[in-house]
Amino acid sequence: MKSHRKTLTIHLPERTGFVLLTGEVQDAVTESGVQEGLCLVNSMHITSSVFINDDEPGLHQDYLRWLEKLAPFNSGDEPTRGGYLHNRSGEDNGDAHHKRQIMGREVVVAITGGRLDLGPWEAIFYGEFDGRRDKRVLIKIIGE
Repeated sequence: MKSHRKTLTIHLPERTGFVLLTGEVQDAVTESGVQEGLCLVNSMHITSSVFINDDEPGLHQDYLRWLEKLAPFNSGDEPTRGGYLHNRSGEDNGDAHHKRQIMGREVVVAITGGRLDLGPWEAIFYGEFDGRRDKRVLIKIIGE
């Protein structure tokens, strides 16, 4: 069995946003030489996520609006900014931890014939909820 590890560094200048990763993940699969196996892609930070969905800008905007309703950055609740007790630690990212929990930490995709075995509209994305600094994504591939 082969094993291949690669990390990506992602830096979004905005606080929130999504980055399409499918091409870079497929490149890692190709580099690995694995023809049949599994590919794990996960965010190595607790305020960002990796998920699979459609690459459609309206959907991405819908996600950001929906997440902001579920876990607003600043809901105005005192004594902590945004009403998050976590923010008492000096951080302002209590909302980002909740958004990551909703969107998930990782995805696992089958590799068939040396290619990611995704559905017709599926794409792999990185979701950032507390940006403006470097973050890492792990790609781990195992198989034959």
